[in-house]
Amino acid sequence: MPDGTPSTVKIFADVADLDVILRLAREPIVKGFTTNPTLMWRSGITDYEGFAQKILENVAGRPVSFEVFSDDFAEMERQARVIASWHPNVYVKIPVMNTRAESTEELIRVLSADGVRLNVTALLSLEQVDRVAAAMVPGALGIISIFAGRIADTGRDPVPVMRSAAMRIAPHDGLELLWASSRELYNLVQAEESGCDIITLTDDLLRKVPLLGRDLEELSLETVRMFHRDACAAGYVL
Repeated sequence: MPDGTPSTVKIFADVADLDVILRLAREPIVKGFTTNPTLMWRSGITDYEGFAQKILENVAGRPVSFEVFSDDFAEMERQARVIASWHPNVYVKIPVMNTRAESTEELIRVLSADGVRLNVTALLSLEQVDRVAAAMVPGALGIISIFAGRIADTGRDPVPVMRSAAMRIAPHDGLELLWASSRELYNLVQAEESGCDIITLTDDLLRKVPLLGRDLEELSLETVRMFHRDACAAGYVL
């Protein structure tokens, strides 16, 4: 890792392309994986469990988060228990609410009490953080994923939210805070400064990690050379 790379935040790859996952599984900086139904659908995945099993066979025991996709609480619970049975390192992603804005707090309480490792996802407010943290059984292992990138999309600075969330989660043993929906590599630095435990990065952002700490004059020269090389390749004339 180059100088300047944050040292405490764990990087999870957010991806649903098996070839990309197999490549990233060889990268020591990738400490885990997450996916979701939207990414899987966009990647053309039709066999949910078959895809999941292929991932689990190739990630050397690193944590992987798979999401339930029902909107009904009873079916969510059934799916969660099936997903949790696939591997001890699986985290089950439970949305903070269903499509009718009904909280999943009771489901979180039941599943965490039974030892299901949860990744509660799609949080954007501190009020949601408080409710989810309170619903988790004390000592249960879990992740709270705040979509910091979506907070930024609304014109709000996500850093104060993440800092406050980190402090609110700190008294809860076993809970980790995840900076989700990253938009740029600088989010990795912000996640470190905010006290987050984990950040999810797409493959495109992971490819930029070697830029961390790069000399700016050197990078400026590299950029100028790129413009010149591409102009020559295009054969432009005036």
